[in-house]
Amino acid sequence: MTTQSDNRSQQYGNNRDSEFIERVVYTRRISKVVKGGRRLRFNALVVVGDRSGQVGAGLGKAIAIPDAVRKATAEAKKNLVRIPLKGNTLPHDITVKKAGSIVVIKPAGEGTGIKAAGVMRAVLELGGVRNVTGKSLGSRNPINTIQATLEALRKLKSPQTSTEVSQESPSEN
Repeated sequence: MTTQSDNRSQQYGNNRDSEFIERVVYTRRISKVVKGGRRLRFNALVVVGDRSGQVGAGLGKAIAIPDAVRKATAEAKKNLVRIPLKGNTLPHDITVKKAGSIVVIKPAGEGTGIKAAGVMRAVLELGGVRNVTGKSLGSRNPINTIQATLEALRKLKSPQTSTEVSQESPSEN
């Protein structure tokens, strides 16, 4: 038997959980020293995306890994970024520095695929970008690298505004 809220979510398309794909990109054990010994907990870094221009990342902490993943997934769905795609690639190249990580992302031609490693690859794949080249410089910390990658995707201009800017630049000189 379905409830009234289930019928509403099917009718209005509010079922956001089914459209996102999640990927756990990093887990680590952390400990806190207390009077009785060490308290062990786990961090999980999760990337969620719909492979059509929306992607987000979240960090969760809990006593068990599945709980940390659940918390990270919930946070990632709250922090979604819309990627302005130009076909299967990005509208322009961008470089962003966040904490100790420097991320360089450049559009690539058709058939190139995703040339990026580690956590940057997960963000770009789940974001729906199919042809791109990425390079991570500086710190290799996955948390900082994901934050820098998402910041770069936030700063991207849509294809219409980037063509308007490039057309205005030569006329100013």
